[in-house]
Amino acid sequence: MGIDVSSGTEHEDRFRRVYAANFEPLLAYAMRRVGQAEDAADVVAEVFLVAWRRSREMPPEAEVRLWLYGVARRVLANHHRGGVRRERLGERLRQRLKAAVGVDPGSEVPERLTVQAALARLGELDREVLMLTFWEGLKPREAAAVLRVSSAVVRTRLSRARARLRDLVGDDLGPPGHVLDVMAVRTLEEGR
Repeated sequence: MGIDVSSGTEHEDRFRRVYAANFEPLLAYAMRRVGQAEDAADVVAEVFLVAWRRSREMPPEAEVRLWLYGVARRVLANHHRGGVRRERLGERLRQRLKAAVGVDPGSEVPERLTVQAALARLGELDREVLMLTFWEGLKPREAAAVLRVSSAVVRTRLSRARARLRDLVGDDLGPPGHVLDVMAVRTLEEGR
């Protein structure tokens, strides 16, 4: 069987005419029905993808806009259903994360600020080794795989990073609610 080149070219030309004549009205249609311009552009792209795939079924050009609006209506319905599914999935994920994460080792505010400041003063690899082993609960060999270094490098870095962090933070973080360098402004009573 041979390919009919003229009908393929005619088919493409017709699609181009339909696209040129209907893109802006379809975009306006979609913009009035979704919250974001990006979503409207996605809807219109999907409409023309369907139109391309089903172009042999497209009605005559005088009726094609109505047909495209029908396609757009179904694409929008799928878009809205997908949004609802994404919201439900996001809520389930948030619930699972709350249950799985538990208490963050640095969740106590004064201590967290002190630890974060100390971590920022460490080198990038040392900081990442500490965070992977303590926050993520990885074993040194697992952290080594993540960082693409040897286990020996991780153990050495971990030992050095612990010592450096201990030097920066100290063994005792101080009384609850007190963080060095956070309250830098004196009150009137302190100034007397």
